[in-house]
Formats: sequence, C-alpha cells, structure tokens
Amino acid sequence: MARSDDRPRGDLTSGPITKTLLAFAAPTLLSNMLQSLNGSVNSIWVGRMLGESALAATANSNVVMFLVFASVFGFGMAATVKVGQHFGARDIDAARRTFGTAIGFCGVLAIIVAIGGWLLAPALLRALATPGDSFALALAYLRVIFVAMPASMLSVMLAMGLRGSGDAATPLRFMILTVALDIVFNPLLIRGIGPFPKLGIAGSALSTAVASILGLVGMVAWVYAKDLPLRLRGAELAYLIPRRDELRYIVTKGLPMGAQMLVISAAGIVMVGLVNREGLLSSAAYGASLQLWTYLQMPAMAIGAAVSAMAAQAIGARLPHRLGRITRAGVIANIAMTGALTALLMLFDRSALVLFLGPDSPAVPLARHIQLLASWSFILFGVTIVLFGTMRAGGVVWAPLIVLGISMYPVRLGFYVLAYPVLGSDALWYAFPVGSVAALALAIVAYRRPGWRMAAHAVASEECAEGTHVDGELSGRMQPAL
Repeated sequence: MARSDDRPRGDLTSGPITKTLLAFAAPTLLSNMLQSLNGSVNSIWVGRMLGESALAATANSNVVMFLVFASVFGFGMAATVKVGQHFGARDIDAARRTFGTAIGFCGVLAIIVAIGGWLLAPALLRALATPGDSFALALAYLRVIFVAMPASMLSVMLAMGLRGSGDAATPLRFMILTVALDIVFNPLLIRGIGPFPKLGIAGSALSTAVASILGLVGMVAWVYAKDLPLRLRGAELAYLIPRRDELRYIVTKGLPMGAQMLVISAAGIVMVGLVNREGLLSSAAYGASLQLWTYLQMPAMAIGAAVSAMAAQAIGARLPHRLGRITRAGVIANIAMTGALTALLMLFDRSALVLFLGPDSPAVPLARHIQLLASWSFILFGVTIVLFGTMRAGGVVWAPLIVLGISMYPVRLGFYVLAYPVLGSDALWYAFPVGSVAALALAIVAYRRPGWRMAAHAVASEECAEGTHVDGELSGRMQPAL
C-alpha cells in the first residue's frame, strides 16, 4: 500500500498526550453544548409562539429522530475508528477509502430513511401514542425533518470522519454556523416575519432543514478549499461506492455501537416510568435533575471521543505503549472536569434548579436531594466512557454493550426492586451510583483483558486494512497499565 512519508495534518500520535487530548476534546465538548443549546432555544421558540401542543409535538418527533441518529452515531464511530487507524499508519489513501465508503453508505441509507420516514411518519407517531391534539402538528414537523435527514446524517458522518483524521475544529466551526442559522430562522419561519412565509410548526422543522443543508454545504466547501486530507478528487470519487470489506467493518462495528445508545436511552425511559409512579412532585424534580445531568455527561462524551480517536491513531501507527497513557490522561481529565462540574452543581444546585422549577416550587427540595444522592455517579460514568473509548479504538464493540446492558438492567433495576421496600423512592436515586459502580468495575475487567491489544501490532498491516481481524480479539499478551 502506498503511504505518505510526511506527517499529515491532524496527527495525534506525537507530542504531550494530555495537551493533545484536551485540545482535541475541547471543540467536541463545545459542539455538544451547542447542540443542547440549539434544542433548548428551539423548544423555547416553539413553546412560546405555538403553545404546549406544538411543544409536545416536537418532543414526540424528537424521540423518533433520536432512534434514527443512534444508528448513524454507531456507523460514524466505526468510521472514525477505522479512519483514525489508517491515519495513524500514514495510509491516507486507505483513510479516504474508508471515509468514502462511510459517506456513500450513509448517503444511500439517508435517502431510504427520508422516503420511508415520510411514508411511515403517521404509523410511528401512533406507535408512540402521540396525543390527538398534537398529532397533526407532530406529523407536519416530523415529515419536514425527514426531508432534511440526508443533510443531517451526512453532516454527522462527515464530522465524525474528520475527527478520526484528528480534525475536531472544522466540525465545531460548522456546528456554530448551523446552530446560529437554526436559532435565527426558527422565529422567522414560524411567525412569517418579513419576507418569510408563516409556516407554524413546519417552519421550525424547515429552519432545522435549511440550517443543516447550509452547514453541510459549507463544511464540504471548507474541506476542499483547505485541501484537508479526507477530500476526494478525480479517481478517488469512486471510493463513494461502498467497498464490501470496508462496509462490513462499518456495519458490524457500527450496529453494536449504536445499540449502546439505545440501551442507555431505553434504561432512561424505564427510569422515567418508575419515577412517574411516585407522583407529580417526583416527576418534576427528576425532570429538572435530568436537565442538569445532560451537561454533567458532556465532558465524558467529549473526552471519550478524543480518547477513541487518539487511541485509533496510536494503534495504526504501531505505538501500543501510548494506549495506557492516553487512557490514563482521559481518566484524569474526566475526573477533573466532571468532578469540577459536579462540585459546582452541589454548591449552586438551588440556583440551577429554580431555573426549571421556579423559586417557589415544592419540587426544589426533592430535586436537591436527588442531586446529592446521584450526581456524583457521573464521575464514575465518565471513567467508564473513557475505557470504552480505548477499547473501541481496538475494535472491541460487544464488551461495552454487554457491560451497559448488565449495569443498567439487572444491576440498576434489580437494586431498585430489592431496595424499594426499605428505602422507598430513595431506591431510585441510589440506583444510579449502584449501576455506575457496577459498570465501572465491569469495564475495568473488560479493559484489562489482553487479547484485543494485539490489534495495535496488526492493524496497519495489509490483512488488518482488509478488515480480516474480528472484533480486535487477537492473540497476545500486551497489557499496558491503566
């Protein structure tokens, strides 16, 4: 295979590990925060301008969107890992082949999803038991969102591919553009301000669609204008036709990665159902807590993504001695960042909670109690995500899925069932740290299994580039310490 002898842009295999990790994680963290901010602001526009029924309609539609993007996330992470491995091995042509397959596959999948979503939208909303007064609004919103699905899915895939090549700044630039456009266009298209038509809730969806399309066009133009390593030109455009070996890797690794998000989401839905049994006060307090926990999880997700990209490049560059150091830096960074956020939340929990509940709400004391019992568990969750990031870079995808399944169902729910007669509703809040401790313990066991580490020796070879290794479970006894 032809390889470039020059160090490509986006190299993550040299230099101070902690500095590189933080510099790479920061843009990803900002992107995640912007996405959450975008959703919050759009919900405010819809709720204030169109009322509760419209807001409920967007909430029901967003459940469907999450399920779709969970699979895209999995395929995107698989592409990130493979691109990172090739990039670390200085095999830029192989990285472009993987990237082309991912984009081509995602494009075809997005068109299928868009057409199928438009046709099946009524059935999907009925399956979610969408209230009758929100059904028509949800249908209008969801169908426009499905029309925009190809641009949104391709933007996600392009951003994740760029991160695999060590570029987290470009996705951030165009996330800022997309969010700004969406926030500005929402009220204009909902109300029909100035030259814009008055479209109601469909205007909110169209705003998201227009912002996604313009963001995608801008990001593609930037990739070519800056001649970034993953751009495809001339004969390389044939890489957009998915290759069987590359596609096999993306699908077989991507499905379990996407399933991890579904497992977490389903566990969250179960917990909401259990909390709702405790009454309106508990539901309101828990809902406010969830809003704060969304931000507590962001550092771990960004650091985990950075660890995965750095570890993938280290594996491709045949630098296995860096894996333990990358993981250790990620663990320390997570403990510092998530720990600091948790401490701030504990100090100013009342001020944060009244933003959602109001200063006189009787749910505020209960929400503070929930925060005290459960918030610190997200520090452990972050360490688990970092370990998963390193293992994912070596091709291990089933172990994290199994760990999550065990910790969130038999452990977390089992603790709730056994402890509820003694602790009452507190069994719900204690179940979070119990599940997090179990997940971390199991993740450490999986991380320290030695077999998958031999992927660091083989991944840059012709055999590995052709996707012949299976789940990174190769023989060998290399085991860098955590």
